[in-house]
Amino acid sequence: MKEIKAFIIKDIRYELRKQSTINGLILYMAAIVFIAYLSFLHVYSLDEHTWNALYWIILIFASMNAVSGTFVNENANRQYYFYLLAKPRSIILSKIAYNAVLVLMLSLLSYLLFVLFMGNKAQNQVMFLLNIMLGSTGLSAILTFVSAISSRTDNNFTLMAILGFPLLLPLLLILMKIAACAISGNAWDTVILYFLLIIILDALVLLLAIILFPYLWHD
Repeated sequence: MKEIKAFIIKDIRYELRKQSTINGLILYMAAIVFIAYLSFLHVYSLDEHTWNALYWIILIFASMNAVSGTFVNENANRQYYFYLLAKPRSIILSKIAYNAVLVLMLSLLSYLLFVLFMGNKAQNQVMFLLNIMLGSTGLSAILTFVSAISSRTDNNFTLMAILGFPLLLPLLLILMKIAACAISGNAWDTVILYFLLIIILDALVLLLAIILFPYLWHD
């Protein structure tokens, strides 16, 4: 836990000192939501299905941009220093935790921008926000591990998109289903099974990352 905490603090200090990544993501999110708003400006009332689809499409691309540089930003000398300093499981867990907070911030920012420009379609906001929180963990775990794999190649973002989409698809379908229920105002008993599936997927991805990342890191 000390190693994980130290790496998280290191990443936070790096971002606060640099700030270009976070500022760029905020600008990207605001710009793309505003463009979507202008595209549907002539529509009197945006339907719930389109609102839901736009939200998750924008969030997926923003999350991939946010997480893609997780390991690429670390130069070879620094990675070798971390290799000698800490356990690989501490490194991957710290990266997943940091990226989970980052993706959650992007999710909430996107939600606020959607409410501001295109109205709030979620009738059950607690269900929608809980869905965002659990989804951010899963998105972070998948994209962080894929980023670790793709960082070993020169074409990082392309390989990340190729590997990430099939892994993200099952989680994304469940997230969109729960979001649709929250938008429709369905009862909680209709989505309990979907929430359990998300928790199982999140736990499975974390377990696979913990087991497989040390082999990738040692290589």
